[in-house]
Amino acid sequence: MTAVLLSPQPPPGSTAASRPRCRPQPRPQPPGPPVPVSAAEPRPLPPAPGLCSCPCQLGRLGAMVGVFVLVAAAGDGLLSEPLGHPDFFNVKELFSMKDLFNARVHLGHKKGCRHRFMEPYIFGCRLDQDIIDLDQTMDHLQLALNFTAHVAYRKGIILFVSRNRQFCHLVESTARECGEYAHTRYWQGGLLTNAHIQFGSGVRLPDLIIFLSSLNNVFEPHVAIRDAAKMNIPTVGVVDTNCNPCLITYPIPGNDDSPTAMELYCKLFKMTIIRAKDYRKQREVFHKLQSKEEGN
Repeated sequence: MTAVLLSPQPPPGSTAASRPRCRPQPRPQPPGPPVPVSAAEPRPLPPAPGLCSCPCQLGRLGAMVGVFVLVAAAGDGLLSEPLGHPDFFNVKELFSMKDLFNARVHLGHKKGCRHRFMEPYIFGCRLDQDIIDLDQTMDHLQLALNFTAHVAYRKGIILFVSRNRQFCHLVESTARECGEYAHTRYWQGGLLTNAHIQFGSGVRLPDLIIFLSSLNNVFEPHVAIRDAAKMNIPTVGVVDTNCNPCLITYPIPGNDDSPTAMELYCKLFKMTIIRAKDYRKQREVFHKLQSKEEGN
């Protein structure tokens, strides 16, 4: 649906000098004593910032609001429907507590390597090894998968990032199978913050970054986490007991060193993205058939 915004035409016979002009607003006066207003008398709303209350500005504002409403209503049925359900893509059925336990997701690092911001996610300590609370892991993992499904459903760009050399091939294969992107090499600073300079003004940044390991090879926070926070890009990250979860939008407390745990994470993200994309294709076909029937 296309909406055209037309400027108001002057009445016939009028000149430019006779058109109504916007009068400047008076300077705000210092607040005085409060004046009692009865409940029956409605208090007038102040004009919007940058706009005056003359008819010409109000007419333009109403036309602009009408354009926004028409554009939003065009894709309302396809995009806003998943937002009305807490688990629209049913990602809860993809994993269980037993799957997380068998994949050794609950195993953390030694107590001496514990990060102080990871203490709320730790269930306890046994033989100087931290144990992660799987109840919280299930809740956070479900939220992360649900958000990933919504981004994939809206055709967003998803980037998998991991600096662990042991899982480079696994991460790249996962991204290739679900039609997304992966970065498993050295992260050059400024790839996100200076993208318009390095790649040009037409480059599109990723809509979501998934960190399967939030640390680099020297056990420091990945540079992309800080750059994504600067560029307001949402992030999903697996955080072990020696990681800092503060700058990650959707942290997933869990083991990021075990091969079985990494295989489980990659399988869950791949299934979630493929499920969301398949459902988007089905909804597009359904809307096309429905529009044809309404046209006939």
